[in-house]
Amino acid sequence: MVATLDDTKRNAIAVKLASIKALQQLVIENEQLLLTQGLDAEIGDRIRNFLNDDEKNLGVLETVIGQYGIQAEPKSTVTQFIEKARELFKGSELSLYEKVSQHELLKHQLVMSGLIVHKAAQKIGADVLLAIGPLNTINFENRAHQEQLKGILEILGVREFTGQDADQGIWARVQDAMAAVSGVVGSAVTQTSDKSDLNIQDVIRLDHNKVNTLFTELLQSDNPQKIQEYFGQIYKDLTAHAEAEEEVVYPSVRPFYGQDNTQELFDEQAQQKRLLEEIKAIDPSSSQFKDRIKQLMDIIGDHIRQEESTMFAAIRNNLSSDQSEQLATEFKAAKTRIQEKLGVVSESNV
Repeated sequence: MVATLDDTKRNAIAVKLASIKALQQLVIENEQLLLTQGLDAEIGDRIRNFLNDDEKNLGVLETVIGQYGIQAEPKSTVTQFIEKARELFKGSELSLYEKVSQHELLKHQLVMSGLIVHKAAQKIGADVLLAIGPLNTINFENRAHQEQLKGILEILGVREFTGQDADQGIWARVQDAMAAVSGVVGSAVTQTSDKSDLNIQDVIRLDHNKVNTLFTELLQSDNPQKIQEYFGQIYKDLTAHAEAEEEVVYPSVRPFYGQDNTQELFDEQAQQKRLLEEIKAIDPSSSQFKDRIKQLMDIIGDHIRQEESTMFAAIRNNLSSDQSEQLATEFKAAKTRIQEKLGVVSESNV
């Protein structure tokens, strides 16, 4: 059994990510319900846009969790909160204004949770920060949603309390606030509006970037325990990545990428797996350990170059955007199942 980086802090982030995903699913449910509440055209359009963004962002979250490599359950208190919130939102006790107000608070909770995970990752390790990087997309879009929800609340509140419509300067102020937000985060990576999820090239490239970061951290360390921990994470990440590719990606690309090219990828990963098992048996304090790691890096480097050049080009030329996104969804699902099989599931009471 290899040592891993699944220490208390990393498990805590895994639980937090699972909690954010559960809250994101609640947000989607709420917006679907709001669209049945007889909203006027402009507010209805904005809620539909939120729903479109939030459904995309659920896919981003699933990618982040798969990248992070530790499967967890939401914290029990979050699960209890969601059950109560769902019951309240579906009931008739709250007015429309009150429901939207609760929804805005939920968005705020998501923003703060995402920011806390990002800040915590800065303290834990470069590989963690890289893995959760796409979470910024969700943080920034939820922040923009918050500003729009404030405008919706002003309209609904005035209408509920006076029976009259509010002044029409609301949306201009909202747009100004959103512009201020985008000015702060303009350099962030965000989802493009014509994509429903990351495509298979995006997801595979994220895995490649993370393992390269882990290799760098391992080679820079002189602490045998940390070296063993970094290798443990590399072992599990590469195993889950390779098995998911062999199950989902390679059979899908074989018809247009070619039998010989595809078999070469299988053979490279078989060589990688054999070397991983050999390294696992070596004392991390010996010089031989890092020598074999460098050998592994060379093999993986060649493998990455082939995938990101010729295989990615073949995917772009032969699969539609929808097909490459669907392949990413299937790859992520397979990787999650494999990660669970590898025994990296955290307890919900962490």
